[in-house]
Amino acid sequence: MMVSRRTAFGLGAALAASFPAAARAAAPFRNQAAPAWYRFRIGEFEATVISDGHLPLGKPAEGFPSAPPAELTQILEQSFLPTDGVLLEQNILVLNTGRQLILFDTGMGESMGEASRMFGPTTGRMLANLRAAGFEPAQIDIVALTHAHCDHCWGLVDASGARVFPNAQVAISEADLKFWTDDANKRGPAFMTPFVDGAKRNLNAYRDRMMMLRDEQPVVPGVVALSTPGHTVGHHVFAITSGNRTVINTGDLAHHHEIMLRRPAWEFAYDTDPAQSARTRTRMLDRMASERHGVLSYHFPWPGLGHVAREAQGYEWVPTAMNVTTNG
Repeated sequence: MMVSRRTAFGLGAALAASFPAAARAAAPFRNQAAPAWYRFRIGEFEATVISDGHLPLGKPAEGFPSAPPAELTQILEQSFLPTDGVLLEQNILVLNTGRQLILFDTGMGESMGEASRMFGPTTGRMLANLRAAGFEPAQIDIVALTHAHCDHCWGLVDASGARVFPNAQVAISEADLKFWTDDANKRGPAFMTPFVDGAKRNLNAYRDRMMMLRDEQPVVPGVVALSTPGHTVGHHVFAITSGNRTVINTGDLAHHHEIMLRRPAWEFAYDTDPAQSARTRTRMLDRMASERHGVLSYHFPWPGLGHVAREAQGYEWVPTAMNVTTNG
């Protein structure tokens, strides 16, 4: 049977009228990150990593000034990473020992106004993600600081200067506390002035409830502080042990999972003592590779969990596969 063109058009119009209008994707782009938290076990302890957001570091050569430019580019290219900018994570640990709730570092926060966004608008997510993971700031018993840089302690107080963690003690090294609250250290690189001002504002609010870290001494049962100076004068990492498992929370021992593991002797622009930092980094990376403990790195790709293995001229980052207890 032949169907005329006019008849065919009529049939098409009738069929179209009998079905609802097709969706046209008119919803706006959301441009919002999902709440980011990841929960896992360290023996009998429950651990949760929460994100403070991305930390754009800028051009690679600015962050790693001693690196040969061609070699730096090659490492990034071989790792399928951008060569025009370095992007770090900020992986904050919440540890529930069953008796105490411990927060390791606080992110950038909002305490320093415009300066709190010196690395861009993607930081300062700690509080929102803390609550998304089921915690309230008033539940935190101890804030354990690896060191007193802006992306680690500026979340201790809010924009008005009030304590964000009203019931918490703050554990920090005496060396970092003294150095970063001393106006005499506003010298050298331009970032030193806001770093000192921010540390003073945040740390001084907890002066009546400070705990001083001691090398190889427990902060609480199961959490031991280990002195790792160089990035700052009093930088510490934390060995967390429960049952037969140990995870080392490394703070800023190494900032980049490819650059600083493959070339641990390279300087990092924000190190107080770059040479000492390189020695400390190599010593601790070698220890972690030998002892095969788990590692949680503050700035490595989300959620910062994995292991360190020896590789050629340096070390290799082996990320841990995430289980289903995750969000973000």
